[in-house]
Amino acid sequence: MGKSYDAKDIKVLEGLDAVRLRPGMYIGTTGIKGLHHILWEIVDNSMDEVTNGYGDSIDIVLYDDGSVSVEDNGRGIPVDIHPQLGVSAVEVVFTQLHAGGKFDNENYSHSGGLHGVGASVTNALSEWLTVEVYKNGTTYKMEFESKEVGGKIKGGVPKNPLVDTGKKTDKHGTKVRFKPDARIFESVNFDYYTIKRRIKELAFLNKGAKITLSDMRGEEPLSCKFHYEGGLVDFVLDLNDTKIPCFKKPIFITGSEGNIDAELALQYTDGYTENVFSYVNNIPTTEGGTHETGFKSGLTKVMNDVARRIGILKDKNENLKGDDFLEGITAVLSVKMQNVQFEGQTKTKLGNPEARLAIEHIVTNELGKFFEAPSSKSTAEAILKKAVLAAKVREEARKAKEITRQKNSIENFNLVGKLSNCTGRRAEDNELYIVEGDSAGGTCKQARNRHYQAILPLRGKPLNAEKKRIDQVLENVEIRTIISALGCGIGDDYCEEDLNFHKVIILSDADQDGGHIRAILLTFFFRYMKELITGGHVFIGMPPLYKVYKKDIVEYAYNDAELDKAKEKVGRGFDLQRYKGLGEMNSEQLWETTMDPKRRTLIQVSIEDAAEAERLVSVLMGDAIEQRKAFIIENANFNREDNFKVE
Repeated sequence: MGKSYDAKDIKVLEGLDAVRLRPGMYIGTTGIKGLHHILWEIVDNSMDEVTNGYGDSIDIVLYDDGSVSVEDNGRGIPVDIHPQLGVSAVEVVFTQLHAGGKFDNENYSHSGGLHGVGASVTNALSEWLTVEVYKNGTTYKMEFESKEVGGKIKGGVPKNPLVDTGKKTDKHGTKVRFKPDARIFESVNFDYYTIKRRIKELAFLNKGAKITLSDMRGEEPLSCKFHYEGGLVDFVLDLNDTKIPCFKKPIFITGSEGNIDAELALQYTDGYTENVFSYVNNIPTTEGGTHETGFKSGLTKVMNDVARRIGILKDKNENLKGDDFLEGITAVLSVKMQNVQFEGQTKTKLGNPEARLAIEHIVTNELGKFFEAPSSKSTAEAILKKAVLAAKVREEARKAKEITRQKNSIENFNLVGKLSNCTGRRAEDNELYIVEGDSAGGTCKQARNRHYQAILPLRGKPLNAEKKRIDQVLENVEIRTIISALGCGIGDDYCEEDLNFHKVIILSDADQDGGHIRAILLTFFFRYMKELITGGHVFIGMPPLYKVYKKDIVEYAYNDAELDKAKEKVGRGFDLQRYKGLGEMNSEQLWETTMDPKRRTLIQVSIEDAAEAERLVSVLMGDAIEQRKAFIIENANFNREDNFKVE
């Protein structure tokens, strides 16, 4: 089981302070994302035990009293007395903000819980928390609660010291059960599907790990279990489930350089987009970073060498570009390392310069060895055939981009009769409404505030970018118009500084056609302007479905639940109007319900889970009809609060 793990290994940097006063500093938000964040902190601690080889299972249970438990079969938190603080190490871990066994590399070679704040922050923001440690053949237990101290509510207060319950056990590990404090969070209702998606991802990333989730709430309990002996290979196969692969078995390589370990699985499909998903110590790096740069440069070098060795590239030919080897790729890169440096607070981009060189060397060496084997020749030929074709299209796409970009200036593109621009010159204040149809577009033009709101009516249905190459997408007039209006370019040419509108609002009817247009536009943004989404610029406008009115009393309802409340407010003798489309509202109604920043409801589009988003787009917008039907049947409720962020 490795070296000893005792209280002296728990390093203390500072005491718990102000977590309840400023929870956003520690968990980002007190909304639904922050609620799940305090669960991830506990799960990550258990996952670190599994990742470092001290256990292989994690069990998560959601209870009907609003609490949740996380149990692992790792070593168990140390239970002896801390030499500096004179209390048990369990108490230190749950009451000291920067305390843990991860500040040196003696007990964990790598860790997702990097800052040592997880357990204590979860404790501080819970109504109560109980921890059981299974160690030395017995069960230890400690309880914490939130209570009033000096006129203020303080969280994470020990109810008693750690005690040996005397309950004998053969188990080893830790079980933490806690109930989030409703006085802190906007909602204390954990979402089963959000947790399910994350633990599935963790099971893929940690080959052999067994992770279960049980939801005991409601009349019919839900449960799932994930266990993948194939690890990243199974991950890639799952991502490509709705696509046609260019070769059957994904390529898998693994290697180490210094203190950096890497695993990589990749497979090419008949698609046209790049899908590279990277992780560092199990944390998704959705913005990439130095490890992705190293992977791509290593891949380019190896494939060009292979192309020359088997004669696809002659001496007179130039090397293929890196982008040529990314068309249609699905790759998952998992890196484990120490002293991780993430850029920004969100842990979404790796900044360690040594990671680039290490991953490039690993990919160059190990992928090179793979393609030296005679059995890999057909795989190499399939990849290179796709890359050569991509190179030919690349030049056509470059010309098409240049035409649509027109120096990133709206004035240089003929948008007369299409875009009704705003007069404001501050891009951060400006909004672009992309509106379904000329009729609704005309009403929006009358309703808008001309100073900061621009209107772009769509006169036809944009092309589904999921099924076409970029050069084909750019032939679509509606897509070209959107690109030109935004002014920031697409793909590698995307430039945030050139973006003309910092809010891009999709406004369509609440019917099947309107939903399809939203899906097409979001697919295009996801595939070719992903930074527009990750930068928080894309929104969905929410026009009301109902108008309830009587004399001078008017209430609008955006769903059936709100309709009942609106009826109660207006009282008996009301009239009811059901809006079938935007065109049924006059300009005054459209302004006060959908465009007035003080009263409107906007859904901000975000990418919380890049791999899940990729699968979602592929299923809904691709050609796999049966998978799409199955997905829609299973996920009929698209209004769960975890799917969207409401402005």
